[in-house]
Amino acid sequence: MGRGIAQIAAQAGSVVRIYDTQPGAAERAVQEVGAQWDRMREKGRMDEAAVQAARQRLQVASSLQDLADCDLVVEAVVERLDVKKALFAALEAIVSPQAVLATNTSSLSVTAIAAGLERPQRVAGYHFFNPVPLMKVVEVIAGLKTDPAVCEGLSAYARQMGHTPVQAQDTPGFIVNHAGRGYNTEALRIVSEGVADFATIDRILRDQVGFKLGPFELMDLTGLDVSHPVMESVYRQYYEEPRYRPSAIAAQRVAGGVLGRKTGDGFYPYVEGKAQVPAEPPVPQVAELPPVWVSTRAARRSELIQLLKELGATVETGQSPSMQALCLVAPLGFDVTTVAVVERLDPARTIGIDLLIEDAATRRRVLATNPATRSDMRDAAHALFARDGKPVSVIRDSGGFVTQRVVATIVNIAADICQQRICTPQDLETAVTLGLAYPLGPLAMGDRWGPTNILEVLFNLGTVYGDPRYRPSPWLRRRGAIGLSLMQPEA
Repeated sequence: MGRGIAQIAAQAGSVVRIYDTQPGAAERAVQEVGAQWDRMREKGRMDEAAVQAARQRLQVASSLQDLADCDLVVEAVVERLDVKKALFAALEAIVSPQAVLATNTSSLSVTAIAAGLERPQRVAGYHFFNPVPLMKVVEVIAGLKTDPAVCEGLSAYARQMGHTPVQAQDTPGFIVNHAGRGYNTEALRIVSEGVADFATIDRILRDQVGFKLGPFELMDLTGLDVSHPVMESVYRQYYEEPRYRPSAIAAQRVAGGVLGRKTGDGFYPYVEGKAQVPAEPPVPQVAELPPVWVSTRAARRSELIQLLKELGATVETGQSPSMQALCLVAPLGFDVTTVAVVERLDPARTIGIDLLIEDAATRRRVLATNPATRSDMRDAAHALFARDGKPVSVIRDSGGFVTQRVVATIVNIAADICQQRICTPQDLETAVTLGLAYPLGPLAMGDRWGPTNILEVLFNLGTVYGDPRYRPSPWLRRRGAIGLSLMQPEA
């Protein structure tokens, strides 16, 4: 992290001094950054003159005293409050009164780091993401006593380095790590309930929503020794807010050293660095498909009926299904069992389909059984919806399916960030799309698939589970009718 920050600062024209307490570490950092510049020159991304000039600006500091005339000091030391506080106390005695002290902390309070200093107003968070030269967003965090001019100056310098600054208040997780709680944490809850396995959940979220990596692929890449402590930290710092509750599944794996790619074993086993993903279940062979009846309360009902006709199904149009019909429901938030009971359908013949997102926009269809669904009806539904070659995943009964639960949780947490005024809606969208590589910002997700649909999923999940995890944010309830991704803040 420190090398990456030094690299982009030197490329931006600053004289940069690297200091490390470990003997030889600063010298190795200078060599490695120089090698990176050589590679950039070979690829035509820097010319020889620029490389030589940058090399001259990157220097080794033999002691903290060598930083005395620096205008800005950025620390990237271990994530321990006592270590950071001690470092800043030492720096304050060395640098000028006008120098800015910035912490690259990802999870600690900027206010707590600055506490006890004579000039806490010059301390701010400057949170970069790895790899720094490629991840083009940086969070600029104001502590309780930070001078606003300090954050303005850090934002301007981030732009000079070719990065996009987003400004955040000093709250647990800031923007990116806070907003990211909805993805991995909810996926872990879903798998803990036996709804689907790791690979199925990853496939659904990649193919239905457009995430580049499924949550379990992502946690394997990051390493559970990194991601699980962040879950625990945010949960503790928000005084055990239920929506941030970590998973016992992740805790057990950390204890057992099953951390992901770095250990060769995670949610997937790895051979020569490649995940060994189980094959998808084959499409069942069904000799004759039953007629299909679609619930009058199904989401996107007309779209679903048209799809069934295109797939060659015989669609029943009566007010109730015949005794032979496959009964299709498409709930938002409710589970298939509840819908079958409420609508007085035969549970043995009832299957759910997820239509939060329009079928044409997805690369996968997701069906859900209930505990009483007959295997022949399950297989018939699977075979029918796979007729045009689109993959189909069949999961166990769960309120909200996989996509509904994860997307609604992401949108709800993002809305709560706006409710707390941690950042502007615009900075939230920028931070998440650049920092987490989501296909859309969380507020844009809500607008794209319907704020009222998201609210319906959350309300119904709360009814099914009686769980405060799905309590809708007041900001989401207010803005649901007028759009979420309005970029101007509330008056």
